[in-house]
Amino acid sequence: MRGMAVPRCPICQRSVAAVEPKVLPFCSDRCRQVDLGRWLGGDYRIPVRTDDEDEDGDGAVRRPDER
Repeated sequence: MRGMAVPRCPICQRSVAAVEPKVLPFCSDRCRQVDLGRWLGGDYRIPVRTDDEDEDGDGAVRRPDER
């Protein structure tokens, strides 16, 4: 099948087309552990907005249930 994208390991970029399902989306347990170490080490971060951030710049801070 020409033109189909081959899934790649997010750590080492190797093909993951023929790997064990327990390590997906990684190519190996090693890459899975490297990724976990990056999360635990703080290399990956999910941005979080604090409650006191002014979202629209009007100076008013609203509760989540207010519009």
